[in-house]
Amino acid sequence: MRKMRTQRAIAILASVLLIGGVAACGNSDTGGGGSKDDGKITMGFSQVGAESGWRTANTTSIKESAAAAGVELKFDDAQQKQENQIKAIRNYIQQKVDVIAFSPVVESGWDTVLKEAKDAGIPVILTDRSVDSADKSLYKTFLGSDFVKEGKLAGEWLVEQKKGATGPVNIVELQGNTGAAPANDRKKGFGEAIAANPNLKIIASQPGDFTRAGGKQVMEQFLKANPKIDVLFAHNDDMGLGALEAITAAGKVPGKDITIITVDAVKDGMQALADGKFNFIAECSPLLGPQLMDLAKKVHAGETVPARIETEETTFTQAQAKEALPTRKY
Repeated sequence: MRKMRTQRAIAILASVLLIGGVAACGNSDTGGGGSKDDGKITMGFSQVGAESGWRTANTTSIKESAAAAGVELKFDDAQQKQENQIKAIRNYIQQKVDVIAFSPVVESGWDTVLKEAKDAGIPVILTDRSVDSADKSLYKTFLGSDFVKEGKLAGEWLVEQKKGATGPVNIVELQGNTGAAPANDRKKGFGEAIAANPNLKIIASQPGDFTRAGGKQVMEQFLKANPKIDVLFAHNDDMGLGALEAITAAGKVPGKDITIITVDAVKDGMQALADGKFNFIAECSPLLGPQLMDLAKKVHAGETVPARIETEETTFTQAQAKEALPTRKY
């Protein structure tokens, strides 16, 4: 009888140990993000928002590329608010993701949360926009465009077009979000380039927040306050497209009465260029997804990557836009 009780106790103990082992394995497989036994990388990505056609194309590229690369993507839309991005990054840290990537709403104010990610051993990749942190060890790399160069290309084209001008050429500027890297850098590059022609003067410059609505509203104000506007430089296509409505409503012909220069080269902007409503576009490609997934795998594996990786881009005139449109991906 004692022998039967002993055998029964051993069987019960074995069952408990077996269940405990299964539960433990289950917990390791389904724990909050991070490396799993299947080797799949988990990326937390915080997007600026959905303010433009460029941003929509950028988001699509990242989501499709993650799926193709076998990367588990945790995606968050910050709706143009830095506090939302900081909250999302902290959530990713708590979830123990393998890699964090984000496109910063503004340049400043990231050191604290980036240090939290570093202390947690989670590598960070900046995409599209950089930060002004003095401590470059807080992130592994930056992937994106040279915004200063884009502004310079726009300004250099204008200088060439207006080199024979004898009188003042009045320019208005539609900036992006206040404090955002592309707004700061495109303004800087454009200003440096037009300094070569003293006749070129920026008479008004104001943020339009990278949106069509913002571009239209600010351009309406520019037109009311300045009876003579010769050139519009918009920091992205969407603001330029919004400005078209205001220019037309004011009885002026866009592309003729007012020369329009923009940045991005999304399909709607390229169509406006091909139609003669825009005059020149400096490209800023949103298709960063494939490069981002490749970088994520490298930094997760502990490989050394360049501190800055720039995308290849070009510029478009009206004739070049007509040629490129049929095969344009975005």
